[in-house]
Amino acid sequence: MKTIVKYVFLDLIRNKTILVYTVILAALSISVLGFDSNTSKGLLSLMNISLLFVPIISILFATIYFFNSIEFIELLLAQPIKRQKVLLAEYIGLASSLSLAYMVGIGVPLVVLAPGAASFMLVSTGVLLTLIFSSFAMLIFVLFKDKTKGIGAAIILSLFFTILFDGLLMVFIYSFSDYPIDEVVVGILSFNPIDLARVLMLLKLDVAVLMGYSGALFKKFLGSSAGTIYSFSFLLFWVVLPLLLSVRVFKRKDL
Repeated sequence: MKTIVKYVFLDLIRNKTILVYTVILAALSISVLGFDSNTSKGLLSLMNISLLFVPIISILFATIYFFNSIEFIELLLAQPIKRQKVLLAEYIGLASSLSLAYMVGIGVPLVVLAPGAASFMLVSTGVLLTLIFSSFAMLIFVLFKDKTKGIGAAIILSLFFTILFDGLLMVFIYSFSDYPIDEVVVGILSFNPIDLARVLMLLKLDVAVLMGYSGALFKKFLGSSAGTIYSFSFLLFWVVLPLLLSVRVFKRKDL
């Protein structure tokens, strides 16, 4: 398993797409932090960039990579290696390379230009989102045999979490505004890892004006410390759940 992880990781860190992804993130980080003397504003701008682009790029790249690696996976399965080990090794190698690209592109400029707890939180949430949406990509890979359908599902899933989910949540809040739904909304937010990452960052920055409805609810019911633990726990849950489902389906999948 270690050999497979090493091969996938080394192959991907030389991939042009990964290199371009790293350079673009670094350029955005340096430009945002370098031209704005207000560190909090710079971190908020980088947070919005991360929440928008990291999930989409991670799930699309990972989905395409898994489908393009089908022949390599079939070759590995012909060897005396357990299916789950092959699948998990592919995931670890892929997620590690994408996470490294994010840490270099976003993390290094933050360490140099804006060191601090908020910067560490931004890097942590970005890495977790990378792991989560790479995990979703693997689930899509094992559920769909057709590459085109898989990529379509990846696009729909990423758009749902980045755009549609919040729209549906606002409709729900507006429709039931006459009822005490605050605690229900906190529970619903747990089903969107992007919202959880946003709340984590806003709780760390403690920018009351920009926290919005979701951030204010988390701080009201959970407080900063409990809200951070709660959000991190559910983010880890979103990493593990698609992985477990993927392994279960892949064991029975006819390649």
